[in-house]
Amino acid sequence: MIGSLKGKIILKTDKFLILETGGVGYKVSISPDTLSRISLGLASGKNKEAFFYIHTHVREDVLDLYGFLERKELEFFEMLINVSGIGPKSALAILGITSIETLKKAISTGDTSYLTKVSGIGRKTAEKIVIELRDKIGEEKEGHSLQGEMDALEALKSLGYSQNEAREALKKVSLNGNTNTRIKEALKILGGHAKGR
Repeated sequence: MIGSLKGKIILKTDKFLILETGGVGYKVSISPDTLSRISLGLASGKNKEAFFYIHTHVREDVLDLYGFLERKELEFFEMLINVSGIGPKSALAILGITSIETLKKAISTGDTSYLTKVSGIGRKTAEKIVIELRDKIGEEKEGHSLQGEMDALEALKSLGYSQNEAREALKKVSLNGNTNTRIKEALKILGGHAKGR
């Protein structure tokens, strides 16, 4: 099994990239969040090479590679795909919606409504995730309020931003501030994107 890869990115799409290492190009599926972090590094000229932790997913006739910049992302992804009914593509989509800390808080507090509203997965699947992962994750005693996260998301949507735009901006905002501070920071990020268009 392939556990990690380091090489040059020779092709990048919104769902996967081709990573060349040792003369071989590997197709690695990634989340939108990983893609944006890689794009920033490439644009700044810092990343000549990229390193990924890899999950190798083997089915009857397919061998797929999923890449993560951090080990905690890989570990959480592997926990998600062990939940019955969650495949690698669904797990990658769930990882792309918000920070791992927020996802863990939603699971540990049993907040299925957060999982369904934000990720678009069904209620039964959200309940399965909570039931099967709550004990593995444990209690999340610290951290920001999920209601605050939902309020910030709704506020940005009411200002005309799409759910995806709002989620992407909120993922880049510090978790320490209150809801109003987080909305203001997200608006600055969204305003910067609008200028860059």
